Amino acid sequence: MVFSSLAFLFAFLPLTYFLYRATPNLKAQNGLLIIASLLFYAYGEPVYVLLMVFSTLLNYASGILVSQGKTPRQRKTFLALAITLNLALLGIFKYSDMLALSVSQIPGITIPAPQIILPIGISFFTFQAMSYVIDVYRGQVRAESNYLNVLLYISFFPQLIAGPIVKYHDIARQIHDRRCSLDETARGLRRFCFGLAKKVLLANQCAAVCDALYSAPSSDLNILTSWLAALSYLLQIYFDFSGYSDMAIGLGHMFGFSFKENFNYPYTAKSIQEFWRRWHISLSTWFLQYVYIPLGGNRKGRARTCANKLIVFFLCGLWHGASWTFVAWGLYHGLFLLLEEYVPRLRQLPAPLGHVYALLVIVFGWVLFRANSFSQAAEIMGLMLTGFTFTHAQVALLLQQLTPKFVCAFGIGLIACLPVRNVLERRFARSSHPFAGEALSFALAFMLLALCVLELSSGGYNPFIYFRF
Repeated sequence: MVFSSLAFLFAFLPLTYFLYRATPNLKAQNGLLIIASLLFYAYGEPVYVLLMVFSTLLNYASGILVSQGKTPRQRKTFLALAITLNLALLGIFKYSDMLALSVSQIPGITIPAPQIILPIGISFFTFQAMSYVIDVYRGQVRAESNYLNVLLYISFFPQLIAGPIVKYHDIARQIHDRRCSLDETARGLRRFCFGLAKKVLLANQCAAVCDALYSAPSSDLNILTSWLAALSYLLQIYFDFSGYSDMAIGLGHMFGFSFKENFNYPYTAKSIQEFWRRWHISLSTWFLQYVYIPLGGNRKGRARTCANKLIVFFLCGLWHGASWTFVAWGLYHGLFLLLEEYVPRLRQLPAPLGHVYALLVIVFGWVLFRANSFSQAAEIMGLMLTGFTFTHAQVALLLQQLTPKFVCAFGIGLIACLPVRNVLERRFARSSHPFAGEALSFALAFMLLALCVLELSSGGYNPFIYFRF
């Protein structure tokens, strides 16, 4: 984490919150949040905080130029320049190594990789910045005359480094006028505790097993351990990323901001189309609004629609990481979306079969996403289908992973992937004691917080997966 986890929980967050509550007016509160956000980012990235500030200055100036353009052509030119500069920054810092290594595969050409350290969260804050300028161009928001408001929007620490991707038109009003009640603070803190528990108590336990199996020699894996590796990552990436999103949404509530939901039980999907309506919703809607629809969406014939979807998922895969395995993962999902589009029966399967179909596609996709190379992905996928060997080493490796802590986390994780919370909330709301559910949820949240502190105190921590995106 940018701050060490315990320092964040017991120093940075409470100090920032109490100073915020003690600050008399909104303008000063915004200033305090900007200072806290820059310190938060600078703690782990002291140099790259300047890059983020430069990005905000670039897009603040671009917004003004776009809004003041005297002709549509001039405004479009300023927009194109802003997008080009944003993508150039992202390309230099994130994709230069990938480009150099790819070109070096051509016989007779060798380009040394620059090995630039990736700024944490650059994909998130770059996409947020671009959405602001595009929204100004479209007339959905006014260009900000106050640079500090743009800086707060892009740098706000709860969602700065791993999302959700917040669009300016969704929180513009909140930057200028918001209220922060104690009730909202309590609900936000509860959401934060549940998100932290997803990460520390569930995702991290799955990560330990997944990392051990992916680093083991393929000769030590069989059908059981390869499936365990795949399913562990299935849970790890969901609880890791949705946990961070819950933490960001909860912290936003504590400071008077309301962010949109980023996950809606994606593993309950019955098709890949439905999965992408439920998974990383802020990224899906970003590509829909700023790439797919401008390309023409589905308005220009079947061939163009197919091409547009493949372009979107190529870019979606590339956004996730500077590796061709990520690009292949994106195209893999894009192809299944096209298959469902033109073979409607795949979207009309009975619910149980639909769930099985979608989960199988998702699981094999995550193997490609997690693998260090195409060859490793192919080996693990092959073992998932044909690895019917059970040597002493293979069985020993399996048993080593099945610790009580992991088995407990894995079982709870399988249940937590389902909308159990929604069912319980509805039942308590209809009961004669509607506040009992609220009290129990707060008690559970603080119990989970205590368990997280104990786990973190023992050194049990893995960085969030999406920090590197």
